[in-house]
Parts: sequence; structure tokens; C-alpha cells
Amino acid sequence: MRVQSLSSLSPSLPKTLVSPRVRVYQSLRPLPPNPSLRLLPSSPIPRSRCLAMAAVSSPGAVDVSEPCHRIGEVRRVTKETNVFVKVNLDGTGVSDCSTGIPFLDHMLDQLASHGLFDLCVKASGDIHIDDHHTNEDVALAIGTALLQALGDRKGIHRFGQFSAPLDEAAIDVILDLSGRPHLNYDLRIPTERVGTYDTQLVEHFFQSLVNTSGMTLHILQRAGKNSHHIIEATFKAFARALRQATEYDLRRQGTVPSSKGVLSRS
Repeated sequence: MRVQSLSSLSPSLPKTLVSPRVRVYQSLRPLPPNPSLRLLPSSPIPRSRCLAMAAVSSPGAVDVSEPCHRIGEVRRVTKETNVFVKVNLDGTGVSDCSTGIPFLDHMLDQLASHGLFDLCVKASGDIHIDDHHTNEDVALAIGTALLQALGDRKGIHRFGQFSAPLDEAAIDVILDLSGRPHLNYDLRIPTERVGTYDTQLVEHFFQSLVNTSGMTLHILQRAGKNSHHIIEATFKAFARALRQATEYDLRRQGTVPSSKGVLSRS
């Protein structure tokens, strides 16, 4: 490493900006790109690259010049539905969701936008009967895609908690990517429908997602009278809590966030 003082680099700078304590470090040999780290879009997470990026970054900084991508991709086909889901946990919030259920599409947009996940959901189903099967299978597929994208869960924070207000509504979401599916659901939605969407399906959506992702999830309502506000605040809080839980803990240095040394579906 070569050390140069700020004054020697920029002699024209005012004296008030020159400090003998300031040093600029320049690497004499920049690290060459490693072609072995290039993966197919649906390949497991390149954890070594993520940790290498963390190691060369300054504390608290994030190197976005060569982002890692943890991607899960699932197709679920039954006699009732045909669902395709692709999620990138290290995305930018891009949403491309079309389920045939407009209100569900709106909620999935919240999940992508506030979680900064890239989410693609394409679904067709027997919505001429009702929205139940499509709502359920979309959630099952999203949970499976999350499970795939998380892999062995090394280096992540694992836990997430967020409170989201939306006007008069306020929702708390607490989650643990433990590998143990459990849902504690305490929403008091006052109407049976928002538009054409059956509000009973909100609980069923999260129960289905929990079952396939191996997530412990608590959803608690602090306040709220408007059904749309309550549900939307729930999806926003869930998105932010999931973002916290899936992001990397640099201090953990790539180890599994469990005293058992493993986080797996049980």
C-alpha cells in the first residue's frame, strides 16, 4: 500500500482543508475480476463473493459495483392453478406481478418495493370460482422461492422486526428465518372484502408462505379501522422486516446465525 498525504495530492487546497491526520490509501495492485464467481441466474448464492465485498468495504459501506444475487425461481402447477415466481433478495424493488387478483397484485408490489426485492409473479387459476386457490398457491410458491434463495442462510441477520403506519392503521411484524414454520396472526379487519378481495385470504396467504419458507412470523395490529390500510400496512411491515432478516450481518463473517450451527426446515 502507498500512503500519500492530502497536501501532496492537492497542493492547491486551502490550508484549512489540509490535515496531517488525513491519509489517502491507494492499492498498487487492484484485484482482478474472478470469472469463477459468475453464476447462472437461479444458481445458489455466491457467499464467498459477498463476504469478500464486505471485507474490502469500509465499515458501514456497501459495495454495489458488483452486487451478489440470491435468486429463487419456482413453478407450481396444479389442476387449479399455474404459478411462476422469481425473487431476487438483492434486487432494487422491481415488481412484475400479475395474478388475476388486482388487490393481491397491489400487495405484492408493496412487498417488492419496501423489501427491495425484485419480484416476478405470473399466475392463472380458477378465479371464476373464487380467489382462494390462486391466493394460496402464489403464497406457497413465494415461500418456496424464498427458501431456495436463502440457501443455508449463512451470514444473514435472521431476525427482523418493523412497525409500519398507514394513516390510522399501525402494524407490527416480527419474524425469524428459523426453519420452523409458525404464524401468530392478530389482525382485526372490519370488512369482509376490499374491492373483490376476500379479507380472510390475508391470513391464509401468510400461513401458506410461512409453511413453505420455514419462517416464524408474528403479525400484530396496534391500531386501524380501514381494511385497506390495515392490510397494506401489514405487507409493508412484512417487507421491511424480511429485508432486515435477509440482509448480511458483516460481523458474523459468513457463519450460520444459530448456536446449533445450522438453520434448516423441520
